[in-house]
Amino acid sequence: MEDSGESFVAVRRMSQGFDRGNSTCHSTSGLVRPSCTEFSEVMAGSAAWLGRGLSCVCAQGSDIDARPSFELTPAQEECLQRLQYRIDVAYDSSDPEHREALRALWKAAFPVEELHGLISEQWKEMGWQGKDPSTDFRGAGFISLENLLYFARNFPRSFQDLLQKQEGDRALWEYPFAVAGVNITFMLIQMLDIGAIKPRNLVGATFLKFLAGNESAFDLLYCITFKLMDQQWLAMHASYMDFNTVMKSTRRRIERELLQGNIKRLEDLPSYRLLN
Repeated sequence: MEDSGESFVAVRRMSQGFDRGNSTCHSTSGLVRPSCTEFSEVMAGSAAWLGRGLSCVCAQGSDIDARPSFELTPAQEECLQRLQYRIDVAYDSSDPEHREALRALWKAAFPVEELHGLISEQWKEMGWQGKDPSTDFRGAGFISLENLLYFARNFPRSFQDLLQKQEGDRALWEYPFAVAGVNITFMLIQMLDIGAIKPRNLVGATFLKFLAGNESAFDLLYCITFKLMDQQWLAMHASYMDFNTVMKSTRRRIERELLQGNIKRLEDLPSYRLLN
């Protein structure tokens, strides 16, 4: 989508939880990170970038209604509906299941460090913007927590590499791990057009073929994308001001890989090999 000066207000939901003070995001690796408020401003970006970088289903204009739709098999339709249900679930701090998932994420990230509470300054160690991570989930909902937890449980080495920034020549100002993860969830939802009744782009339609064969396909693609984003970050010698550029590059790469004719499952994607 070319930049046409349209308003992409809904995409800026990603920054709704990022309006706290100027607390510093702490790094477990000793790297200096920008304040999360500064980082949220970079992530929100300009309407021009959002127009080019995201095929936003919330764009104000008629072009989106002209996009083609793709017919689904009954199996694909059922899987899509289940995934749509997941993305509609907001994080609820009063839900015991949600609270337990948050505790499980901490345990997976820092197995030897006791968590003092679901509201704690400790959460900044993971790259949340403040002491209450539930405020950051407003950008992408409970599924963004599920994605992080899936990553931690299924690819623990890669998860720790990204969390601790253990690979490559890191920037002085690094991206906050957890906040970046929420961004990736949101980007994939938009890229794959998950909110539509039927996919309206070829990438989304192709993804549903993988989803029909693997109900965890969205979570797996999240892991692949997160690892690829970090590789792009290192290759571009990026700093936090470059986050939008890195995300655009990551999205283009994932789209190209999904559309390769020889890809039968997500494990065949070239970037899957990045996962340890």
